[in-house]
Amino acid sequence: MKTDILAIGVHPDDVELSCSGTLAKHIAEGKNVVVLDLTRGELGTRGNATLRTEEAMQAAKILGIAHREQLDLKDGFFQNNEDSLKAIVTQIRRFQPEIVLCNAISDRHPDHGRSAQLEADACFYSGLRRIETVYADVAQSAWRPKAVYHYIQDEFLHPDFVIDVTPFVDIKKKAILAFSSQFYSPNSVEPATPISGEEFLEVIYSKMRVWGRAINAPFAEGYQTRRYPGVKSFFDLI
Repeated sequence: MKTDILAIGVHPDDVELSCSGTLAKHIAEGKNVVVLDLTRGELGTRGNATLRTEEAMQAAKILGIAHREQLDLKDGFFQNNEDSLKAIVTQIRRFQPEIVLCNAISDRHPDHGRSAQLEADACFYSGLRRIETVYADVAQSAWRPKAVYHYIQDEFLHPDFVIDVTPFVDIKKKAILAFSSQFYSPNSVEPATPISGEEFLEVIYSKMRVWGRAINAPFAEGYQTRRYPGVKSFFDLI
């Protein structure tokens, strides 16, 4: 499957919280989008791996994601090693994305920054033809994405660029709330967590408001890049 954008998250719901407005926008423009979860979020305080998978698939349906794949790396204990890299490289070569979105470069949750490096490394190694991978019993060819960007998560990091997602805020909210085990529910009997309070979604919207203000838009999502992007002229920046 040739895809335009591959969005990777170490946990189910990372993508929904951080870049689902951008994904919905590009899907509306006719782009093909795939989501890859590296783990099933089995260490989460609320819910369980099976339930989070069900919620992830429902969120993908809401957003119109072409396909969602989940790996079985160990939540909290995955390593940036050959096995993990090859597992991700196999998926990159399978979907052949033009653009890959990765976890935040730095964040409160240690898995996020650690997976960001793992994901970025996999994007590079995917382009090395001497690294051999097989999918569905067929040897894969090397593939390197044209661009790798990192969405921003819990920490308020300064973005290198932002994308106006104003028309897609409602669908983003629906996708987030598909993870009913994780976020605010007045009837929940699960333990409280830093993301389960009613105010947490307001924090998400507030950050989008701040990023949107810089481009005169009500809402935007922010991204960082390890390699600066190029434009053809000043007018591409207006």
